[in-house]
Amino acid sequence: MPIPKTLIENFTPAQLEKKKFKLFDFFANCEYFEHEFNYDEVIKLPAKSTFIRSKSTEYTPLSGYDSTMPDPLLTYIATDIGDQGMKIDRKLFQRFEDVVKEDAVVNEMMKQQNFEAAEKYIIENIFEKPKEYYNLDKLRQAVKIDRRLSLREVLQKIYGLIPFFKNKDEMLEEEFDKFDSQYLPDEKDFSYAKHFFKSYITDSQFREIIEKKKFAELNTNPNEESFRKLSPELRKKIPEYIKDNIPLNQFMA
Repeated sequence: MPIPKTLIENFTPAQLEKKKFKLFDFFANCEYFEHEFNYDEVIKLPAKSTFIRSKSTEYTPLSGYDSTMPDPLLTYIATDIGDQGMKIDRKLFQRFEDVVKEDAVVNEMMKQQNFEAAEKYIIENIFEKPKEYYNLDKLRQAVKIDRRLSLREVLQKIYGLIPFFKNKDEMLEEEFDKFDSQYLPDEKDFSYAKHFFKSYITDSQFREIIEKKKFAELNTNPNEESFRKLSPELRKKIPEYIKDNIPLNQFMA
């Protein structure tokens, strides 16, 4: 049954966005590759077939098939994959971590907290090399993060300096808390300020409207309400604060 329009209007686009999906694992492929498959085994390619099909071979098509087997979908088990993805997704990052930790040069640089030298060494000596051709984009996909990762963050995670990679919304919340502690928006402005703050960082179209003062275009932009109801002072302060303190690249996918 469709959601009534009057109900939809009470939600923001972010609240209406579909965030969960179900994968029907009919033949237990996902279960096999998560729990049983040996990712470290080198699999030999099968021998080339010597069978030659005769051109005269005739096939009789089946007219139908009746199965008396019980329907296996009468019952099912739902398993949450989680933010870390499946084992096959995590293996690439684990292999990269092993390569880095086995490199004496990187270990020495990290002991000295010389991140710049370690990053330069990895880019020149580990990234884009056979067989894995590691790069930041592959590592980001492996850990299922919804934003860009920096090589420094990757090193911090590998060497235990951070417990996990924060996703985009966690970082946005953290950055807004810093702004909030400095400027203390009034309670009536708080929710609009947070929405404006996050939208300005993540929505390039909205950011361009504000920067170029094309305010008429807000009529067709989902962030129009947060702009209209925000105090003029915060409309000015938020963009200035973001430009001075927050690199936007880290929030891009």
